[in-house]
Amino acid sequence: MTFDLKKDGRRIVIVCIAAVIMAVNIKMFVRAGDLYPGGVTGLTILIQSIFEMFFNITLPYTLVNLLLNTVPIYIGFRFIGKKLTLYSCLMIVLSSVLTDMMPSYAFTNDVLLISIFGGIINGFIISVCLIMNATTGGMDFISMYLSVKKGVDSWNLILAFNVVIILVAGLLFGWEKALYSIIYQYASTQMLHMLYKRYQKQTLFIVTNKPKEVCKAINIVSRHGATILNGRGSFEEQERYVVYSVVSKEESKAVIKAVKEADDIAFVNALRTEELMGSFYQRPTE
Repeated sequence: MTFDLKKDGRRIVIVCIAAVIMAVNIKMFVRAGDLYPGGVTGLTILIQSIFEMFFNITLPYTLVNLLLNTVPIYIGFRFIGKKLTLYSCLMIVLSSVLTDMMPSYAFTNDVLLISIFGGIINGFIISVCLIMNATTGGMDFISMYLSVKKGVDSWNLILAFNVVIILVAGLLFGWEKALYSIIYQYASTQMLHMLYKRYQKQTLFIVTNKPKEVCKAINIVSRHGATILNGRGSFEEQERYVVYSVVSKEESKAVIKAVKEADDIAFVNALRTEELMGSFYQRPTE
């Protein structure tokens, strides 16, 4: 595990800023709206609320959040990447401590606005951390482990986990806030899908007269292979080649640029890939 002073210094600064925003979001949106977001953050807040309601005990957010993140952090170190886990630990610890230190403040009393904008901020923070090769902890580790190492769609597991949190919160503290929490989670998920594209796939169909050069360009940029198909143009009825390849969506712009450099008259059609089976190269996580 090596460190680059400029690159890693930038990552540390951005992760610290994200931790501050995360703490602000928890105290000034989630807490203000009495929401129960998904993941370990929601479970932490739920446990705090249960102890306050039934035992009149105020548990520190830091203590509960760190305990709940113990197993995910182990999974990160053991199976995902040591450097990613270290930056994630910085995010988890700093955001937790700041959450305990910051005073609560409500920007608005409109719970719907709190749910929407709090969810957008949460999705933005998660996306920034993932782009910087870090996580906000908890279910992020488990999701990455199942998606990358086991080839399992983690969506249903995470959805089930979040449903349990919302059901318990609804039964104990009222269904209105539980339903607003669903809006918060939806806004967060949509923001995440819009900004973070590492695990999204895109299919490329490239009509070209230079198939070998195009395949080489794709491989250099993304390390993915391609399939060359024979075709015939319907207008001029001349022989054409169609290069078929699937790449990560975050790499697609760079791949298309390289393809156009290899063949400036190539015709490129990029399609969203909904489901993919078989071997697919994924860049390793540090």
